[in-house]
Amino acid sequence: MNYRFQNLLGAPYRGGNAVVSNNTLLISPIGNRISVTDLLKSETLTLPFQSSSNISRIAASPDGVFLIAVDDNGRCQFINLRRRAVLHRMQFKKPVSCIKFSPNGEFIAVGAGKLVEIWRSPGFRKEFFPFELVRTFANCNNKVTCVDWSPDSKYLLAGSKDLTVRLFSLKKVRGEVSSKSKPFMFLGHREAIVGAFFGVDKKTNAVDKVYTLSRDGAIFGWRYVDEKLDEPESPGTPERMEVDGISDVKKRKNVDVDDERNGGFELHKGKWELVKKDFFMQAPAKLTACDYHKGLELVVVGFSSGVFGLYQMPDFVCIHLLSVSREKITTASFNELGNWLTFGCAKLGQLLVWEWKSESYILKQQGHYFDVNTIAYSPDSQLLATGADDNKIKVWNVSSGFCFVTFSEHTNAVTALHFMASNHCLLSASLDGTVRAWDLFRYRNFRTFTTPSSRQFVSLASDQSGEVICAGTLDSFEIFVWSMKTGRLLDVLSGHEGPVHGLMFSPTNAILASSSWDRTVRLWDVFDGKGSVETFPHTHDVLTVVYRPDGKQLACSTLDGQIHFWDPIDGLLMYTIEGRRDIAGGRLMTDRRTAANSTSGKCFTTLSYSADGNYILAGGSSRYICMYDVADQVLLRKFQITLNLSLDGVLDVLNSKNMTDAGPLNLIDDDNSDVDDGVDKQTRVNSSYDLPGSMQNRGRPIARTKCLRIAPTGRSWAAATTEGVLVYSMDDNFIFDPTDLDIDVTPEAIEAALGENQPSRALILSLRLNEDNLIKKCIVAVAPVDIKAVVASIPFKYLNRLIQTFAELLENCPHLEFILRWCQELSKCHGHSIQQNSRNLLPALKSLQKAITRLHQDLGDTCSSNEYMLRYLCSTTSKP
Repeated sequence: MNYRFQNLLGAPYRGGNAVVSNNTLLISPIGNRISVTDLLKSETLTLPFQSSSNISRIAASPDGVFLIAVDDNGRCQFINLRRRAVLHRMQFKKPVSCIKFSPNGEFIAVGAGKLVEIWRSPGFRKEFFPFELVRTFANCNNKVTCVDWSPDSKYLLAGSKDLTVRLFSLKKVRGEVSSKSKPFMFLGHREAIVGAFFGVDKKTNAVDKVYTLSRDGAIFGWRYVDEKLDEPESPGTPERMEVDGISDVKKRKNVDVDDERNGGFELHKGKWELVKKDFFMQAPAKLTACDYHKGLELVVVGFSSGVFGLYQMPDFVCIHLLSVSREKITTASFNELGNWLTFGCAKLGQLLVWEWKSESYILKQQGHYFDVNTIAYSPDSQLLATGADDNKIKVWNVSSGFCFVTFSEHTNAVTALHFMASNHCLLSASLDGTVRAWDLFRYRNFRTFTTPSSRQFVSLASDQSGEVICAGTLDSFEIFVWSMKTGRLLDVLSGHEGPVHGLMFSPTNAILASSSWDRTVRLWDVFDGKGSVETFPHTHDVLTVVYRPDGKQLACSTLDGQIHFWDPIDGLLMYTIEGRRDIAGGRLMTDRRTAANSTSGKCFTTLSYSADGNYILAGGSSRYICMYDVADQVLLRKFQITLNLSLDGVLDVLNSKNMTDAGPLNLIDDDNSDVDDGVDKQTRVNSSYDLPGSMQNRGRPIARTKCLRIAPTGRSWAAATTEGVLVYSMDDNFIFDPTDLDIDVTPEAIEAALGENQPSRALILSLRLNEDNLIKKCIVAVAPVDIKAVVASIPFKYLNRLIQTFAELLENCPHLEFILRWCQELSKCHGHSIQQNSRNLLPALKSLQKAITRLHQDLGDTCSSNEYMLRYLCSTTSKP
């Protein structure tokens, strides 16, 4: 019940800008969530909160503490990155195209429509309205496309689609004539501005140049000229002005006492001259992304053709000109040191971090382009495999969130995945008519199972020994059986009259269960060749079938929204859960009925038992995932997979104001803008294939869950959804839950027992209190010679909690041999009890196995590396 969102895997980068904070943290928008990747530790995590629609712009504060994120609807979240919490929320009145913190972190510049707004950056204080609007510049004649701050945070460059760049001053001068307050304009570009940047003198650190870049691939260099502007003398007494409370006489020129290092002139009132025009010569490709590093004077540019270039300024020397892909680069940026370049391609869902000096990749991650259809956990719960409609299989490290291998041999959508018991072999089924076996040591396809005539496979299963592979078909309604060793087709099981979408072997014997749209669940004895052993009839189509981990119960879901539980031994229906009302919710844009009256999507298409079999997870074509108690048939909890209004089926009630005679307002395509003008939506349907008068969904994805899997350890579970693969875990979110609390069970009593050298009593008291830190403290306090006696005194009811603590200590504690001795004595003393109650202890035992396996692999790699190093040193020292 304590599962909380942990990470999002397999989701592609869909657009927006990516930033690098603290020189090593890559922050990027992933749909309506934000992903943070540590480039040094090779770990990625997704922040636990969501926006109401896809995030389009993000900006990080200079100290890396705060992050501001704005979605497509102008809703803003102000985030504390270190605490991973949202501090403030607000909404801009217009869509935001660019946003940036000032170098001193005090202000935030926002390009909202034609306006440039300067907001004071909020802090940690609780305020009624933390965002304070300081200035608003309304000089632009078209949409603002980019902003850049001067190093002293006093001036701002703003580029616009009106082909100009304007230089604004943040200071307010009282009594200033409006005609003199107009910003300086950099003119000459022939297309919309993509980037505008300040350049500084390395010796004085004063602003002395400006670079402006436009979509046609032109870069203009501007220089500040230390000349006085010709202004008419004002007759009579000189006027007086106040700047930030400082009184001064306004002489022939407006001189700011704070701008002495810029020659005594205000930059927006001085004279700028065009020094140089350069062109990247990438026509017909358009310039789509750029960034400038002030310290190294480097410019990085990305084009719509997938080409990027790195240039040394001001001489415009090309350092690198390479191609990332054939699709448009939507973001390009430097890190603080300027040695890493970050590129993003929304069309491919790809993020790259490239070190330009060594010409090597720091990060190369790409999510699934289309929906994830199926997922599978490895037996030790360390790996998670995903298969999608893009014909690819990806294997992820669950703890780090990184994909370390991608298989792309399939030529059609991947529909089913299954890990073998050995943990190093993965099976996959596809609509291309093949079942493939993958070696996770050598990362290759070592066996391919085919049929005499082409079939489309939609389900997959393997027996416990790994000798037999079975796959169900979509078109011929048959189940094919192969030998894993030889790859030969052994048998074809016929009898179903509809697609076989569910397939699973019993965990205890060789009985195969299959579910089909012909309203039956069939049991097959594969090894004896007897064919169908028993048939369980239903009144509606059966969508999926799963075995309980002990093999004594069978669960299947039907099209009427019910979950049926069968006894596979006696062939009796045990009980039924009615889930139509639980999963119902969400109205599509094209629905003519309300969500309450609609019959679509009110059924479960995927089921998964917990490791102990006490509860079951169910999901389908809805934004909800339901958790049921199997014994009592009650709903324990509902998980909502997304709050993203960019998806269809998230709202229960649609706004009638958005409904017109031609259909929903959101589905009417009245966009006449150029495709290259912004991020091309990857989900948009090509309107040239739409029939006249037909109302298409414009490619809006529908919120749903295609596959659910609970990890063998039982500590986490994953769901393949429209947003990606959501991972929920309770490893990092332990909640205090006393198991046997009494008035004498207190932390003081535990400390007293430790002080009196009573480790057995202290450990039992800590287990009764169920406080994680105290249990670990008591375990470490036991002397190695006393481990056997302490283990013998522990009652059986505390073994589950103790084994979970050992699994956590093995992952974080440096006392490896000490904890392994605990595990060894625990197995010797309570081995018989553990074997008799293996079902209840299975999740904890799986967690312990996962921790020991991971340590074994790490130690093996370290020993191998040391062995090769010693051999090398011995070979070099022996030579004369």
